[in-house]
Amino acid sequence: MNITDIRMRKIDKEGKMKAVASITIENEFVVHDIKVIEGEKGLFIAMPSRKASDGEYKDIAHPIRSETRELLQNMILDKYRTEILEGQQSE
Repeated sequence: MNITDIRMRKIDKEGKMKAVASITIENEFVVHDIKVIEGEKGLFIAMPSRKASDGEYKDIAHPIRSETRELLQNMILDKYRTEILEGQQSE
């Protein structure tokens, strides 16, 4: 899987959600609304989800293998750190 683009949008209001990412795969397929969240153990990503009729949230799109999820999370969090966090320091 080749991630050809990652776009990051900072969330300015207070809360655990820090940014929303979109990824492009192979210049052919886009996944929007991947959330960057600050948890108790640090930053992590949450894949796009929808609230089901039973009140639980179900992922709309997600990696099948844990290795792919880890790769995707590392790429998105690296982009968040360089684009959002370092951008704040230079202001």
